Amino acid sequence: MLRPRVAELTFTIMKAHLTGLPVGARVIALALALLATLGCRELRPPEAIPTVVVEASGETEPVATADADAADDPAIWRNPADPEASWIIGTDKKAGIHVYGLDGRSRFFLADGRLNNVDLVEGGGVGVIVVASDRNDPGAAVLRIYRLETTAPALISLGTVAGGVGEAYGLALWLGPQGLHAYSVLKSGAIEEVLIDLSGGSPVGRTLRRLQLASQAEGCVVDPRDGTLYVAEEAVGIWRFGRSDTAGTLVASVDGRFLAADVEGLAVVTDGVEGGVLVASSQGDNAFAVFALPWVSPVGRFRVGAGAYGAVEETDGIDVRGGTFGPRFLGGLLVVQDGVNGARAQNFKLIDWGHVRRALGEGVTTAR
Repeated sequence: MLRPRVAELTFTIMKAHLTGLPVGARVIALALALLATLGCRELRPPEAIPTVVVEASGETEPVATADADAADDPAIWRNPADPEASWIIGTDKKAGIHVYGLDGRSRFFLADGRLNNVDLVEGGGVGVIVVASDRNDPGAAVLRIYRLETTAPALISLGTVAGGVGEAYGLALWLGPQGLHAYSVLKSGAIEEVLIDLSGGSPVGRTLRRLQLASQAEGCVVDPRDGTLYVAEEAVGIWRFGRSDTAGTLVASVDGRFLAADVEGLAVVTDGVEGGVLVASSQGDNAFAVFALPWVSPVGRFRVGAGAYGAVEETDGIDVRGGTFGPRFLGGLLVVQDGVNGARAQNFKLIDWGHVRRALGEGVTTAR
């Protein structure tokens, strides 16, 4: 490859030898020479924008599945009466589903096999409902439904509904005017919106909408205020789907600076009628990107660095909730899967969301 200075000199020499040609021929030749010159310049990968570092304030016990990519996705239930008695639901995608306390201890485990993503909602007279994407059959996605007993804790199985044809991967919930909506993101990039009826003896699912992305997708989250769905297409970026959309809008692209492939877990923190932030796991460079809502405008990036609980790498699922969770998490709680946990099996790291807000500055200080 020619160095830039050599290419520029070549262009100058060519220009000098074109003076006798007709004007049209000179224009074409000079354009070709310019393209050749640009092609000779060294190409450098884009540099990531500055990334602040925070530390974890806690962690869960490692999952039981060692020497494997096993811990995957968390969901947070905040106890409004006693925030320190809140629970974290986390999947071991090789074995089942845990309920952790804020001290990191696993208080309950259900061996339901290959459960990938998990989410929960509260309300509608049915208690706290937890749904996990079940990939035990890679050809037929299943949504496995539980009720969280918040005092024990325990997960009570309520049954299953179909989640689409293909391997179950991502999962997000929304409690809307019609009831409980589950968004089943299949590994292929297909997305099924399923309305789940819990009024009878067993859950009943009805597909409301089918959407499609071009390649592998997983991470997803719903803005609880209006049902807007965000989905991470791992090698492409983050898509937004309105309540009645049949096609999505790409609102944040993988550019190697703010988002690096793979784009994985997504979480939303709301503020007022339409404000707040969208947080994304930029797994390709072990960072997290934060966007301001409603425009999905880049705010900043952060990493979880080495501290008392170790650094975080290769994160899949994330969740975040505002409001205090006791003295260790006064500014809210961010839970992220840790894909590299030293000599131990994978686990989930717990971060005070207030630490992230302060590190990033004004862009997120109003997000709760």
